[in-house]
Amino acid sequence: MTVKRILILGGTTESRQLAAALAARPGLAVVLSLAGRTESPAAQGVPTRSGGFGGARGLARHLTEHEFDLLIDATHPYAARISANAAEAARLAGVPILALRRPGWEQAPGDRWTLVDDVAGAVQALGTAPRNVFLSLGRQEAGAFAAAPQHHYLIRSVDPVEPPLAVPHAQYILARGPFREDDERALLTEHHIDAVVSKDSGGAATYGKIAAARALGIAVVMIRRPALPKVPSAAGVDELVAMAAHLTGPVAERGV
Repeated sequence: MTVKRILILGGTTESRQLAAALAARPGLAVVLSLAGRTESPAAQGVPTRSGGFGGARGLARHLTEHEFDLLIDATHPYAARISANAAEAARLAGVPILALRRPGWEQAPGDRWTLVDDVAGAVQALGTAPRNVFLSLGRQEAGAFAAAPQHHYLIRSVDPVEPPLAVPHAQYILARGPFREDDERALLTEHHIDAVVSKDSGGAATYGKIAAARALGIAVVMIRRPALPKVPSAAGVDELVAMAAHLTGPVAERGV
């Protein structure tokens, strides 16, 4: 049996699940690539590499040199640059690409969402009056809120925010999801939060804060998803496993 090689661009819970499901299938060799932005990533269960490739051309070269038969983009919905590079690299290398596109959240009765296009828009949407704000965006975006130092910030991230936010009032929580709605409700209540800033990440792991904000009548500033390349995709792990299994059936030698 010819072993088919799959490179997964990961960093999400689904990418880890996908890698495990594909690695368990005979005839498939899976490598999971992480961007290296998280200092202590969760155990992945398959061979893993960390760090960038040097843009689309670097990734294309990696695909060719290591003879990968399939590229899967299973990165975060907001990793727009990585997704764009993945699509271009697959084209340059002549390697099929699939993407895992986790559906976004949908507003429900009682939600008080303000939709914005980016982090700068979120800062603006908070307004000028001081508020108690829960930032649940990841450490890389937190720095933008130094432009609104009048607010009191509660900031949750997997890794420490470095440097700390340059504002008078900021408190930090280091935690990795999933987060239960009851716990999120208690957190928002304890800190008297009146605004939550979130990305539309989708999935269940971090939805607890959205449900908790709805139950408590708290406003949510929701950052819209960026546009991503149009490539063959699936909304869930099982569907993508089936697509990958189909694509990694018997194929001709490269260059034939």
